[in-house]
Amino acid sequence: QDAEIVRTRDPQRLAGCDVVVDVGGEYDPGRHRYDHHQRSFAESMRSLRPDKPWSTKLSSAGLVYCHFGSQILAGLLGQPEDGPVVSALYDKLYENFVEEIDAMDNGIAPAAGEPRYALSTTLSARVGHLNPRWNDPDQDTEVG
Repeated sequence: QDAEIVRTRDPQRLAGCDVVVDVGGEYDPGRHRYDHHQRSFAESMRSLRPDKPWSTKLSSAGLVYCHFGSQILAGLLGQPEDGPVVSALYDKLYENFVEEIDAMDNGIAPAAGEPRYALSTTLSARVGHLNPRWNDPDQDTEVG
């Protein structure tokens, strides 16, 4: 919780980080590397946790949730990590929130074929509204 967040793609800086998420081209949970951008990456919740039914390819957010979601929920709720409350909430949060992030980040369409309506208020759209416009003279995303 007291971690310093560093935004970089510099391999030398990444090598010194304790945890690397969504950059670095490496998925290695033993070394806390959680990127999904390699061509060979095809992990899903089901492939990493065979007791789970979801086969959507994981994004980096999904990888972090897969590995740490239960622990985080248990801490927030003051419940045992392997208890029924944490287990039920973990599944519901994945199914109704994180899986959408995984699918959107991996370019998986919400429908096979022509969508019947536009999805204009997805999480991706809302985050996109926080970014500077393409023609904004100040492109610094760190300005608050």
